[in-house]
Amino acid sequence: MCGIVGAVSRRNIVPILVQGLQRLEYRGYDSCGLAVHAASPDAARPAGLQRARSTARVAELLAQVQTEHIEGASGIAHTRWATHGAPAVHNAHPHFSYGPLADGADGRPGRVALVHNGIIENHEELRAQLQARGYAFASQTDTEVIAHLVDSHYDGDLFQAVQAAVGALRGAYAIAVLHKDEPHRVVGARAGSPLILGVGQDGAEHFLASDAMALAGVTDQIVYLEEGDLVDLQLGRYWIVGKDRAPLTPAQRPVRTVQAFSGAAELGPYRHYMQKEIFEQPRAIADTLEGVQAVVPELFDGPGGTAAWRVFKEIDRVLILACGTSYYSGCTAKYWLEDIAGIPTQVEVASEYRYRTSVPDPRTLVVAISQSGETADTLAALRHAQGLGMRHTLTICNVATSAMVRECELAYITRAGVEIGVASTKAFTTQLAGLFLLTLALAQSRGRLTEDEEAAHLQAMRHLPVALQAVLALEPQIIGWAEVFARMENALFLGRGLHYPIALEGALKLKEISYIHAEAYPAGELKHGPLALVDASMPVVTVAPNDALLEKLKSNLQEVRARGGVLYVLADADTRIDSSEGIHVIRMPEHYGALSPILHVLPLQLLAYHTACARGTDVDKPRNLAKSVTVE
Repeated sequence: MCGIVGAVSRRNIVPILVQGLQRLEYRGYDSCGLAVHAASPDAARPAGLQRARSTARVAELLAQVQTEHIEGASGIAHTRWATHGAPAVHNAHPHFSYGPLADGADGRPGRVALVHNGIIENHEELRAQLQARGYAFASQTDTEVIAHLVDSHYDGDLFQAVQAAVGALRGAYAIAVLHKDEPHRVVGARAGSPLILGVGQDGAEHFLASDAMALAGVTDQIVYLEEGDLVDLQLGRYWIVGKDRAPLTPAQRPVRTVQAFSGAAELGPYRHYMQKEIFEQPRAIADTLEGVQAVVPELFDGPGGTAAWRVFKEIDRVLILACGTSYYSGCTAKYWLEDIAGIPTQVEVASEYRYRTSVPDPRTLVVAISQSGETADTLAALRHAQGLGMRHTLTICNVATSAMVRECELAYITRAGVEIGVASTKAFTTQLAGLFLLTLALAQSRGRLTEDEEAAHLQAMRHLPVALQAVLALEPQIIGWAEVFARMENALFLGRGLHYPIALEGALKLKEISYIHAEAYPAGELKHGPLALVDASMPVVTVAPNDALLEKLKSNLQEVRARGGVLYVLADADTRIDSSEGIHVIRMPEHYGALSPILHVLPLQLLAYHTACARGTDVDKPRNLAKSVTVE
C-alpha cells in the first residue's frame, strides 16, 4: 500500500526520495508527493518547506520537481493509496500544517510537513478538537489531523511534539515529520505499520522507509523499528525511543545488513512484471526448496532458535490465518494436512477471525501466511491468537526480516524473490511448497510418514521446476482462450476437493486484473444455485485432474453442457475428456498427485494475464488495489 521515504543528509536528497518512491511503486498507489527544506532559498521562494504533489505516476512528480527546481538536504516522500478522501492533489501527502487560524492561502509557509501510512481511528474526534483551536483543514484525510496535532504540541523540539502527538492517536500509523525551524531533522514513529531506519555510509546521513527495497543502492544497513518506537534522525546521529517513552534511555535496535534485491525489479524481456513473475516460478520453487535434503522439523526452527520438533510434539491441531491469495494457499494446505498428516485444520480469513468469538486451544499451531510478512489483518489476527493463549506460532513468509517472522515462534522463509505485480503469482506457489513441506514434517512427527513415502514426496517436489516449465509451454493455447474471455463480463470457475481452492484462486486472478466478474464453486454445488447463471455467455473454467473425484466432476460438466454452457477444461492427459462442441480442453503435461494444485494454478494465472492484456487493463497496478496491505 502506501510507501514512505525520508532522509537527512548534507547533499540534495530529492533524487533519493524520488528513486525510493519508484522502488515502492509495486505496492500500488493513486497519488504521490514529497516535501523538503529549501536548499537555496531566493526572493521568489522563501526559506522553509517546499512541496510537490501529483495524482499521476512518480515520473510526473519528478518532472514537476525538476521544473520547480526543488532541492533540499532533508525531506520526506510518499505514495498514497486512498482510504480517507478521494485520490486528489489536496488529499495527497505530504500534508502541511500552517498553524491555527491560517489555511495556507495567505502565502505563509507550512510549519509542519508529514507523511503517514495507516489509519487513525479517532481522527474525527481529533479533527473537531483542532478545529475548535483554530486549525483549518484542506483535505478529507485522517493524516492531516496528525500534522496539526504535531504543530499544536510544538515548542521548539520536534521529537517531543511528535511524541506527544502520537500519544493521542488510536489506530495504525507509520509517520515521518519535518518542521520548518529544524532543517536537519526528521522524526519518525510507528505503531501497527512498518517503518525502518537506514544507516548511511559512516553514519553521516540517515534514512526512513516503509520497505528496505526503497533504500536499495543507498544503504544496506537497516534497523527494523519495533512496535511503538519513535526515531529521531539528525546529521551524524539517530536516536530511538521505545514504546515506554523513556527519552533518557534510548532503545537498542540491532543494525542488520539487508540485501534489498534491487536488480530483481528489472523487467527484462517481459511485457509486464506479472508475466515475468509467472515465468519465474520454476526458479522460485527451486530456490524455496534449496537445501532441503530431508523432511525434518528443523526446517521450521524459528529465528530465535526455537526447536520445531518440540513444538510439533505439543500440538494436535492447526489454525491457518491469512488474507486473499495467501488464504487460498491455506485452504489448499488444509486438504494436505488432514489427509497426509492426519491433523485437524481450520482456515480463517484473518480480518474475520480477530473480530469474532472463538474457542482457543493452547495445543494449536497457529500458522500465519503472508508474502510481505507485514499484512495488517494477518498480523493483528496472529497477535489476537497469541493473546488468547495460543503460543505456538509459525509463519510461511517471503521476507525473512518482516514483523511476522520476528513475532512467530517458528518460520519457513520462501524464496520467491521480489514480487512487483499486485496480483500474486510466484508468492502463492512458493507458499504452497512451504505448506507441503510443513505437512510432511508434521506427518513425520506424528508417525504417519514412512521413509519410502518421504522419499517419493521429496522426489516429486524436486521435479516441480521441470514440471512447471512444461506447463508454461501451454501459453499459446491459453492465449487462444484469453481472446474469448476478453469479450466476456462474467466467468465461473469449478474445482473439486484439493482443487477447489485453486478454482477460487483462478477466479480471484481474473477479477483482479481483467475486471471481469468471476466466481468459483465446488463443482458439486452447481445444482445448489450457480447453475442458474449458466448460459452461452458464461464461460465455465474447470480444473480436472485425474483424481478420485474425476467421475463426479465429469457429471458436473455434463450439467453445464445440458444448459448450453461453454466449458474450458484443464485436464490431465489420462482423464479421457476431449474437445468437442462447447468443450475446450487443454491437456496438462502430467498428473502430479498431491502436488497437482501447484501445476494447475499456472494456466489460470496465464489466462487472467492474457485476458487482461487483451482488454488493455493496467496489469501490474490494477485499479483500487495495492500490493502490500498494511491497513485494515
